[in-house]
Amino acid sequence: MTPAPDRTPPPVPRALLDEVARQSSRPAPEILGRLVRALEERFGDALDAVLHYGSCLHAGDPTDGIVDLFAIVRDYRSAYAGPLLRFFNRALPPNVFYLEVGEGAGKLRAKYSVLSRSDFQEGTTRWFHSYVWARFAQPCRVLHARDAATLAWVHEVLARSVLTFHAHVLPTMAGEEATPAELWSRGLLLTYAAEIRPEGESRVHWLVERNLADYAPLTAAAAPALASLLREGAPGRYLVTASEAERRRSLRFWRLRRWQGKLLSLLRLGKSALIFANAADYVAFKVERHTGKAIEVTPFMRRHPFLSAPLGLLKLLRRGAIR
Repeated sequence: MTPAPDRTPPPVPRALLDEVARQSSRPAPEILGRLVRALEERFGDALDAVLHYGSCLHAGDPTDGIVDLFAIVRDYRSAYAGPLLRFFNRALPPNVFYLEVGEGAGKLRAKYSVLSRSDFQEGTTRWFHSYVWARFAQPCRVLHARDAATLAWVHEVLARSVLTFHAHVLPTMAGEEATPAELWSRGLLLTYAAEIRPEGESRVHWLVERNLADYAPLTAAAAPALASLLREGAPGRYLVTASEAERRRSLRFWRLRRWQGKLLSLLRLGKSALIFANAADYVAFKVERHTGKAIEVTPFMRRHPFLSAPLGLLKLLRRGAIR
């Protein structure tokens, strides 16, 4: 991954660490413990942490949809027995897998992404693309941590995601006075546009409105470390003090992220087709769930997901199912 040319994140304020710890330690449905145990069985002593994020977290019902998880492992050599998965995870992180536990009405479906400790830390601070830091600037749950030291490290990494998110988004709003809702909406729209995703602008506004009680305290706690970019404005608003030169520079970077993100999404899609069982069915399920547009999964797509992925993607783009 290309290191970010933007500013190095400042030290993490204590208030931000506390806020991240508070949000990420909220109780999670006990049924998710079954998924954690399945990951413990797969990765054994290599598993350092499991984080839950995404649509099922916001909806609150893990049995209705696919649970999004990140498995943080000590390193790829410890996590995988064979060299191929190690290579893929190093060359184009993360590796993504599908998991099912249970049966009938109690069945849980999950998509879990695998990152090493070092890639997780780099992805929240130095990666140019927003894939990791945009996800974990948002509220998540720590379902598992190896020990207290690992948990404290996870909290710091999550807090740095919040700082990185703001540091990349705020310059695009130079001279504006914005509420936390407007700031997070702008940021999520930028990061969504930097990937191939089925969700549109309405999804972003729904997400921000639903979670503003979490987003706003994160911005407030991060503000002291972002003094060169913003200050308090009118009540409930922030004045973005970035310069016009910073705004132009940041917008150039976001245009690059959009192109980079589309390419990375295509490459990850092809990689998942090689290592992800039932990849075609999973993608069809996700697209229909987010857009209401059914995707017919043909026998050929199931037999040859790697070959059919580019054609399927082109069809989705033409239909406007993804952007």
